Formats: sequence, C-alpha cells, structure tokens
Amino acid sequence: MTEASNILIVEARYYEDIADELARGAIAELEAAGASYERAALPGTFEIVAAIRFAIDSGKYDGYIALGCVIRGETTHYDYICTESARGLTDLVIQQGIALGYGILTTEDREQAWRRAAVAELNKGADAAKACLTMVALKRRFRSSGPS
Repeated sequence: MTEASNILIVEARYYEDIADELARGAIAELEAAGASYERAALPGTFEIVAAIRFAIDSGKYDGYIALGCVIRGETTHYDYICTESARGLTDLVIQQGIALGYGILTTEDREQAWRRAAVAELNKGADAAKACLTMVALKRRFRSSGPS
C-alpha cells in the first residue's frame, strides 16, 4: 500500500482476555503494514454496528475492524446477537461502502474462542486486519481508476 491507512478498531470488551488477544493480533498486522489506528472499547458486540456508524460520519477512517466474541449460552440470545451484528455490519458495508475486517468470533465455548483469538494459534485478529487493509486498497484502486 502506498498511502498509509487510518483504521478504527472497534472492540467488544465483554470477554476482556479474548478481546485483548484479538486486538494484539490486529495491531501487530496494522503496525507491520504501516497503518495508524485508534481503538474504541464497547461493552458487547451488539454495539459495534452503531459505533462504526457514528465513526463513518467523521470521515477520519479509511477502514474499520470489528473485534469481539459471542459464546453460546443456554438461551437464544447467542443467535440474535450473532445474526444481528453480522447483518448490521453487512448493511454498513453495502450501504456506506466501508472497508471492514470482520473479527467477531462466534463459538460454542471459551476454548474455541481462545484458540481462534490466540496470536500463536489461529490469530483471527490479524486475519481481520488483513481483510480490512485489503479492502482499503481495493477501494482506493477503484476510486483512482475512475469511470471507464
């Protein structure tokens, strides 16, 4: 990437240890790419959509990384949160044309969540950062090429 990117990392902090590990992976990837970033901490994944929508109006960010974790419990709450946060982020991508890296883990238990979050294992925070940076570059490419 020739132009440095400014990225907003939006983190659901409900499972703080998992959020910290996801952020650690994402930040390492952003720093390796020379991108700047800011972090916004939120209570849970449901709030991520609204936080990104608020930030879009600032025009300050080239892309967004959504980080969080939802672990299945005894009720249907899991299904609603997973479905609605994914739908809301998809709507933002389509309607607002944002570059987004999706790093919200949806797992059956803490062991699955930790394995996916851990920098030394699946490192899904880094994957979300890579996706975001890829989409920022693609968006810039299409903007610079203009109409045919």
